[in-house]
Amino acid sequence: MFKSVLVANRGEIACRVFRTARRMGLRTIAVYSEADAAALHVREADAAVLIGPAAARESYLDAAKVLAAAKATGAEAIHPGYGFLSENADFAEAVMAAGIVWIGPQPSSIRAMGLKDAAKKLMIEAGVPVTPGYQGEDQSLETLTAEANRIGFPVLIKAVAGGGGKGMKKVDRAEDFADGLASAQREGQSSFGDPRVLIESYITRPRHIEVQVFGDSHGNVVHLHERDCSLQRRHQKVIEEAPAPGMDQATREAVTAAAVRAAKAVSYQGAGTIEFIADASDGLKADRIWFMEMNTRLQVEHPVTESITGVDLVEWQLRVAAGEPIPLKQEEIPMKGWAMEARLYAEDPAHGFLPSIGRLDHFVMPDDIRVDTGVEQGGEVSQFYDPMIAKLIVHADSREAAAARLADACREVEVWPVRTNAGFLARCLDHPRFVEGDVDTGFIAAEGEGLFTRPVRSEVAAAGAAHRFEEQRRASLTPSDGGVSPWAAYRGDIAGFRVNRSAALMAKIAMNSEVCAASLVEHREGHSTWYDVTALGTVARVAPGGVSPDDLQPGIWVGDDFIRSFETDGSTVLFDDGEAIEFTDWRANATGAGGSASDGGLRAPMPGKIVAAPAKAGDVVTKGQPIVVLEAMKMEHALTAPFDGVVAEFNVAVGDQVVDGAVLAVVKAAD
Repeated sequence: MFKSVLVANRGEIACRVFRTARRMGLRTIAVYSEADAAALHVREADAAVLIGPAAARESYLDAAKVLAAAKATGAEAIHPGYGFLSENADFAEAVMAAGIVWIGPQPSSIRAMGLKDAAKKLMIEAGVPVTPGYQGEDQSLETLTAEANRIGFPVLIKAVAGGGGKGMKKVDRAEDFADGLASAQREGQSSFGDPRVLIESYITRPRHIEVQVFGDSHGNVVHLHERDCSLQRRHQKVIEEAPAPGMDQATREAVTAAAVRAAKAVSYQGAGTIEFIADASDGLKADRIWFMEMNTRLQVEHPVTESITGVDLVEWQLRVAAGEPIPLKQEEIPMKGWAMEARLYAEDPAHGFLPSIGRLDHFVMPDDIRVDTGVEQGGEVSQFYDPMIAKLIVHADSREAAAARLADACREVEVWPVRTNAGFLARCLDHPRFVEGDVDTGFIAAEGEGLFTRPVRSEVAAAGAAHRFEEQRRASLTPSDGGVSPWAAYRGDIAGFRVNRSAALMAKIAMNSEVCAASLVEHREGHSTWYDVTALGTVARVAPGGVSPDDLQPGIWVGDDFIRSFETDGSTVLFDDGEAIEFTDWRANATGAGGSASDGGLRAPMPGKIVAAPAKAGDVVTKGQPIVVLEAMKMEHALTAPFDGVVAEFNVAVGDQVVDGAVLAVVKAAD
C-alpha cells in the first residue's frame, strides 16, 4: 500500500477521500485554487499546494499543475474524485508515466467509455441493450436534423463527452431543434472541450437506474446492486436511493448482469457506474431497460450504496489501486435496508433555481445523519464551481422510513444568507407520489410550482413580527441614530408600555422583501412577556427571545412550536421546514430591493458570460420567452421575459462578461 495520496479535486469529495485515507494511516495532500485558499478541504489535508487562479481551467483542470504538485509533495498516489480530471485518460496516463499510482480505471477503459457514441457501439458488441438513436460521425446540422426527424420527436440531444446534465437538451418540436442543438454544443465545448453530440429517442416515462460495479487487476468484476436516480431537475440528480423501488429480483439480476458484462467488455478496474434508462410506463421490466453510459469514476451518490452494503467504496478504490483483489466475492456483498441521499444546492427554487453565492454566515446541518460536505460556517460559496454544498444521507429499514427521515433532515437545514433548496427537497420527499415510489425523471416538472415554493406559514409571520417589535422597541428606547420604531407610527410613544397592561400596535414589516401587515398586543405577568400577534390573517401567541429545550438554539416560541432564528445586521432570519425567511423594518425596503423582474429589468443573478441573445431591442416577446442566456457555475441560465411586452433595452452582447446585478435587458409591458 502506498503511503500518501493527493486528491486532485476540491470540496466535498476531497474531504470524503481524506476521511478514509486518514483512517487507513495515509498522508493526505490537497490542491487548491486561489478562490479555495481558506476552504475546508485545504485545512483538513496534511499538506496543500496552490495550483492556480479561481478559474477551473487554470487550476483544477490543469493536469500539468496537478502533476507538478504531486511530484513536489512526494505523493505516491492520486485520487481524482469526480468531475474535473477524473475521466481524463491523458491525465491518467501522465500520472502512471510519472511512477505515481492512479486510483482509477486504466486509460484504455476511460477512452472506451468516455465518448457516449463509441461506448454504445461497444455495448452492442457486448450484448448490452442500448437506447435507439444516432451516434454517427457526421455532425452537420443537416444530418443531425434529418436523424432527429427519423427518430421522431421528442428527442434528447447529448454531448458525447458529457455528464451531470451538461450538454443535454430535450427537444419536443422540429422547429426548436436547431436552438437546442446549439445550446448542447456550447455546453459540451465549454464543459468538456468537445461540441459533438448524439441523439436519442426520448422515453416518455423514463427512470434512471444505475448499477455500481467494481473491478480489480486480477480479472474480478462485481456489482454492488442498483441505485435509482430518477428524481431529477434539468437532468441533474436531486435525490438518489438504493435499491430501486418496484424492481423485482428477476429484473435486478438481468440489469446487474448486463452491468457486469459492460464492465468486463473494457477490462474495468476500480469503481464505476453503468447507467441505464428504463421505460417505466408499465413498471420496471428487463426488456425495457437500456444502457445509457458508463461513468468511469466514483459517483456523487456512492454513499447510498455504502449504506446498504456496509462497504467503504473509497477504501476499496485505494486497495484495488494498490494491487489488492476486491475484498468481497459477489455472493458476500449484502443489500440491507434502504438508503437515500439528497443533494443540497446553493440555489433559489423560488427564483428559477438560480445559483446563490456568497459567505455562509450561518450553516447548520442535521447532526444525527451522515452529512458529506466541503463547506462550513464562515466559508464561501464561489461563483466558479458547482453549487452543491452538502449531501444528506440516511439509512432505514424501509423506503417509507428512509424518505420520512430524509425529509425531516432537510427541514432541519439552516443556511444564511446563501439560499438553498432544502425546503424544496423536503417537499419532494413528502409528496404522495414519491412516497408511493411513483417517480420518473419528469416528476419535478409535472408537479410544478407546488414543489418550488410554499407560502410562509402565518405562525412564522407572527413570530417574525414579534421579534422585529422586540428589536425595534430596544432600538427606540436606546436610539443610536435618532430613528423611531415603525410600530410607533401607529401609536405615538413607543415608550408608553406599562407593567401589567396591554397595548395594541400595528405596523408593516418586510418579509423576504415583501410587505406584511401585522398587529400586536403585549401581555405581561410578573417577569413573563408574550404577544398575541395577527399576521397573514391568523392570531398566534408568541414568546420571543426563547431557546430550544434540546440544544439551547435561539428562536421563538409560537404556542408549542419552536421556530429557530438567526440574528444578522438589521434583520431577523427564521428557519421553517428548510426555508429561510428574513424579516426587516419595512422602511428599509421601501425603495425596493432591486433585482426583481417586476419592473421588467432582467438582472444578472451572478457574475458570468453572455453566451446567447435570443432577442434584441424592439422585439415583441411573450411571458417566459428567453431574452438573454448567461453562463455561470458551469451551466447556462436563460433569463426570460417576466410578462408580455417589448424589449425596450438590450444592454449586452454575446461574449460580454457581466457582474452580479447588472441590468442585461429591460422588457416594457404590453399596453
